[in-house]
Amino acid sequence: MNPDNLTEAVTQAISQAQQIATTRKQQNITVAHLFKFLVQPGELAREIYSQLGLNLTDLNTELDNEIDAIATVEGSNVNYGQSLSSNLYELLQDAEQIKNEFGDSFIAVDTLTIAVMQLHGDKFSDYLAAQGITEQKVRNVVEKIRGGQKVTTKNQEDSYQSLEKYGTDLVQAARDNKLGPIIGRDEEILDVIRILSRKTKNNPVLIGAPGVGKTAVVEGLALRIASGDVPENLKDKTIFQLDMGSLIAGAKYRGEFEERLQAVLKEVKKAEGQIIMFIDEIHNIVGAGKAEGSMDAGNILKPMLARGELHLIGATTIDEYRKYMEKDKALERRFQRVMVHEPSVEDTITILRGLSEGLEIHHGVRIHDNALVAAAKLSDRYITDRNLPDKAIDLVDEASAEIRVEMNSSPTELDQARRQLMRQEVEEAALKEETDEASKKRLQELQGELANTKEKVNALNARWKQEKDAIKKISDKKKQLDQAKNDLKQAENTYDLNKAAVLQHGTIPQLETELKQLEQNDQHADWLVSESVTANEIASVVSRETGIPVTKLVEGERKKLLHLADNLHKRVIGQDTAVTAVADAVIRSRAGLQDPSRPLGSFLFLGPTGVGKTELAKALAEDLFDSENHMVRIDMSEYMEKESVSRLVGAAPGYVGYEEGGQLTEAVRRNPYTIVLFDEIEKAHPDVFNILLQVLDDGRLTDSQGRTIDFKNTILIMTSNLGSDILLDGTDENGVISDQAKQRVDQLLKTSFKPEFLNRIDDVIMFKPLSRDDIEKIVQKLIDQLSQRTKAQDIKLSISAEAKSWIADNGYEPQYGARPLQRYVTNVVETPLAKMIVADEIKPHSIVHINLADNQLTFVPERVPETQTI
Repeated sequence: MNPDNLTEAVTQAISQAQQIATTRKQQNITVAHLFKFLVQPGELAREIYSQLGLNLTDLNTELDNEIDAIATVEGSNVNYGQSLSSNLYELLQDAEQIKNEFGDSFIAVDTLTIAVMQLHGDKFSDYLAAQGITEQKVRNVVEKIRGGQKVTTKNQEDSYQSLEKYGTDLVQAARDNKLGPIIGRDEEILDVIRILSRKTKNNPVLIGAPGVGKTAVVEGLALRIASGDVPENLKDKTIFQLDMGSLIAGAKYRGEFEERLQAVLKEVKKAEGQIIMFIDEIHNIVGAGKAEGSMDAGNILKPMLARGELHLIGATTIDEYRKYMEKDKALERRFQRVMVHEPSVEDTITILRGLSEGLEIHHGVRIHDNALVAAAKLSDRYITDRNLPDKAIDLVDEASAEIRVEMNSSPTELDQARRQLMRQEVEEAALKEETDEASKKRLQELQGELANTKEKVNALNARWKQEKDAIKKISDKKKQLDQAKNDLKQAENTYDLNKAAVLQHGTIPQLETELKQLEQNDQHADWLVSESVTANEIASVVSRETGIPVTKLVEGERKKLLHLADNLHKRVIGQDTAVTAVADAVIRSRAGLQDPSRPLGSFLFLGPTGVGKTELAKALAEDLFDSENHMVRIDMSEYMEKESVSRLVGAAPGYVGYEEGGQLTEAVRRNPYTIVLFDEIEKAHPDVFNILLQVLDDGRLTDSQGRTIDFKNTILIMTSNLGSDILLDGTDENGVISDQAKQRVDQLLKTSFKPEFLNRIDDVIMFKPLSRDDIEKIVQKLIDQLSQRTKAQDIKLSISAEAKSWIADNGYEPQYGARPLQRYVTNVVETPLAKMIVADEIKPHSIVHINLADNQLTFVPERVPETQTI
């Protein structure tokens, strides 16, 4: 026997058989060793025996028993698995004759399955004969699998039944009810049917954004073919979805990929137009399998497409079609484009209603219609980097999975009762060790409490089990109903009218009545578990994924929003107009009344330095997000040069930093619900304002990589010192800005900023210089903040009105605002206090009184009794 006459699969099988013999310490390689490998999953012999109706588990057991019965040899000079048994040698000789009979160039795996039936006195051959397998039966199956092919290459087995190996029959999947319902897309399906019915250019290519339902259009066509709802020319046709990944995978040698593809195309050609091929991500055929001196898949397909021997449906995205397909004009002209657009919110709701039953059965939950409506609307509003209906389906799926997990977990009430029981049992064990009367009395009381808790836990456990059983009954009934409907479709397709009549008029109505009865008895307000997916669960998923609070306002948040202005006033002193304007914008957004196509609010803060412009932005971030760091702060003095403007949206292609994205766009893309602060906006280059126009008007911005960033859930705050000298001079003693000063500032704004920029800002807010009363409030605030820090050392601060007034007089400079005041408090209060603490002059649990004496601050510590709190 010449090893060169074996295919790669047979050579590998002999090598694996040798490995099995070596592992078992057996000298000879037998027929059992060889077939032990050949009947493994994915091997051709396994497929042949499967089609012959053999039980593959029993077959494997028989081979294991035969191998176990072979004697093992121990010794240091023994060569294991180095020689062929007489039966295996005879098998290969017989296979050589069958190869010549078939006109093959190589011995293939299927040849071995025929040859083994010619062996006499071999256990495996005798076993097959005992199962009713004959040589002729094996030959018939081999002939069917080969499809008239001869073994002319070493990888010929890869070309057998290539369509089944590398593709999926979508029409058969539709008949087996493995495809979900396709809702809508009737227009696109009709377009595909019309193109397939043409004489020339009858190859449609579906083009659309990811997630809009391109593959669903083809599945919809498969469902129509399965049900006969297509023109005569498409009836009885089959759609095979070709998996390019499987076709390429494992093609190690040059030309192997082309062989596989040619084998697929040969089967399609042999079907004489009855097979329609579908390639998802069809742009992958351009360049697929290409190596030096070989053709890619696209060039292999062109001749058959040109001759009309191949019906092909493709699907790809707009960008990839432009990038790959349009460059190959000869390939592109063979296709007719069908644009698949993103469905509207209303169409998405209809699609979700069609899919909800399948999701309910899979998760064992009940999906309310308001959840479907919320999924479509909220995904359209808040998830902007993906497309409908994909993102809406994901929301419903995620929310259903969440409810399913909760149903399988202990309810909160039961969990709390179990924890209480555990604590009481620990306490009981400890008290049993004590002998004093108090412990004995407490033990007696505890045992009564323990009995009550155990009774409560048992009752809750019983309730939980009862509720889970009720929910499971509904879930099982839904599965039975779904199976009955699938059986009805199957019966109608096979024209089994008696079975269809029984199902339609007997079984299905009965199951629907039983399901309705179960659902009426189900779900009470006091149940421990909930099986319902509502709009609240959908909103919760959106909030978790995007960070945007879209859940229904709970009482705590409602109260927090109503007091938002008060909280901001406490931190930002003396700027009532600005605080009210910003707080109102946030309240409008959470109430759902703001324009959904623009940012939540956009403000231009004007005023002298140190009056609270940046502080208000920080205060808002802390109040909304519990951290003032939850804010994108961009210092516009860094964007004074024209070249630096691109840093906001990212460097242009080809430049350093292109992959990193923009400073503004990346921050908002990762955290879409945030405050964006443009500090000292007047210092920015004029081109920056051109970028901001789009953000202010449409609430979106396209970065350098073509991604659209959503700014609809941001608050844009721009600060500027423009006109600060006018505001300083034009403010009276009561802190009121004169109309003349306002007009002068307005005029200055018009000369400094373009009209289209000013026109897009929600509000221009002028911060007034701080009054004397405001300064004293700020001093008190600074002392309170310092007192919070000393509280860690058990020290409290108290300041007199005179001391507060003295700090305000000496520390405030109108032209610099409140910032010098902070430095002054550090020098005259914090530093002396620090020295006293280090010198141990201030003991813990003390109140330090800050007073004024002889035009100087004094610090008088007062010890407080330990029994009192400070």
